[in-house]
Amino acid sequence: MAVDRLERINSLLKRVIAEGMFHIMQGDSIAPGLITVTKVECGKDLRDANVFVSVFGEDDMKETALQHLKHNAKRFQALVNKEVRIKFTPRLNFKLDLSLEKGDEVLAILSKLEGN
Repeated sequence: MAVDRLERINSLLKRVIAEGMFHIMQGDSIAPGLITVTKVECGKDLRDANVFVSVFGEDDMKETALQHLKHNAKRFQALVNKEVRIKFTPRLNFKLDLSLEKGDEVLAILSKLEGN
C-alpha cells in the first residue's frame, strides 16, 4: 500500500474519531472536551490502528479517560465502519500521547536556562 494512501487513511480516521468523541463520550464522567486525538497510526494491512490521545488534567484523570476510551472502543469502531469506506475496519487501540507534556518540560528547562 502506498505511504501516501496510508497517511490519508490515518488522517481520515483521526478526524472521524475526534468528531465522534462528543457523541460517544456523552454522559461519561470525563468530559470529551478534555481529550484530544493527536495521531492515528494504522497498520499496513488496515487491521489495527493505534489512536494516540492527549488528556488535559492530572495523571489519575488521564488513566480514567484512557479506560473510558478503551471501554467505548467498539462504539468508535462502529462509527469508523459507518463513516469510512475501507476494506477492513481496524481494531482501535487507544494509547496516551505524552509528547505534549515532554515538550512542555523541555520548554520550561529552556526558559530557565535563558533566564540565568
